[in-house]
Amino acid sequence: LTTMRILLTFFLLLSTLLSVAQTRLTIVEFNTENLFDTRHDSLKDDHEFLPDSPRHWTRTKYWQKLNRIGQAIIACGEDSSGWSLPDIVGLCEVENDSVLFDLTRRSLLRKARYEYVMTSSNDARGIDVALLYSPFSFRLIKADTLRVKPMKNMRPTRDILHVEGEIENGDTLHIFLLHAPSRMGGELYSRPFRKHVMERLCNAIDSLRRTYTEPKLLVMGDFNDYADSPSLLLAYEHGLFNVSAGVQGRNGAKGTYRYHGEWGSLDQMLISDNLRSWVAGCRINDAPFLLEEDTKYGGVKPRRNYNGMRFNNGFSDHLPLVLRLHH
Repeated sequence: LTTMRILLTFFLLLSTLLSVAQTRLTIVEFNTENLFDTRHDSLKDDHEFLPDSPRHWTRTKYWQKLNRIGQAIIACGEDSSGWSLPDIVGLCEVENDSVLFDLTRRSLLRKARYEYVMTSSNDARGIDVALLYSPFSFRLIKADTLRVKPMKNMRPTRDILHVEGEIENGDTLHIFLLHAPSRMGGELYSRPFRKHVMERLCNAIDSLRRTYTEPKLLVMGDFNDYADSPSLLLAYEHGLFNVSAGVQGRNGAKGTYRYHGEWGSLDQMLISDNLRSWVAGCRINDAPFLLEEDTKYGGVKPRRNYNGMRFNNGFSDHLPLVLRLHH
């Protein structure tokens, strides 16, 4: 009997150690497309999304949008082995803390018990980036923001969010979340602005590597550039690997964004080399409810919240990226 108890204790201890040693993380990146509240911020150009604007952005539409975003995030937790909520979610195009509070505390996501951190940048429209995280699988150590000083002819842009946290196996993960300048004015005209943002990011990563020995890095967001664009090539030169390059969805999406019938991925996920062996998969979440028929060009496209000025009660013009890490 004593021998049996010793063996049982040994196997229970071994099982516990194995479960602690194994880390599983589901990470999502999602441009939510204009996640604004209905109140005017006198310091920002948010007039397009107010109740008296031509879009008639009412409280009802706002809450529908919040729950749509929550629905999309929840769906990212589903895979072939089962279902669980994502551990970390990077969001682009969110207006302020009030929106994040409503999303995490009062929408469909309220039972997920996500915590969040976000930037407060000088973007003219008031849109920022935010990181949701589960405190059960990611212990926040610190968060800071990288201000990007505009270069000549460049409008103020979004800050880069840097979050440092401890994951289940005790390792520290450094996450950078960005939303690079758009292609307004044309790709060639705006290209230096996105490269300028990437240079700011790479300088921060170089500094981090001088402080920590082989830090584990995850960079994600809406780069407004493709995997072979100059800004991304600069990232690769600094030791980052694009785990999202070329990924597709399961229901027809060949990118995270569709413009004039052509799929492309402006959203990217990059990792340091010491995380490459952890990658269990990366995909675009194109669940059928996130899509609608593209009546002009054929096929399907993301079901966005507005088609022109017509309210579409959709989700976003982008689809979420989903990365799974196992170690």
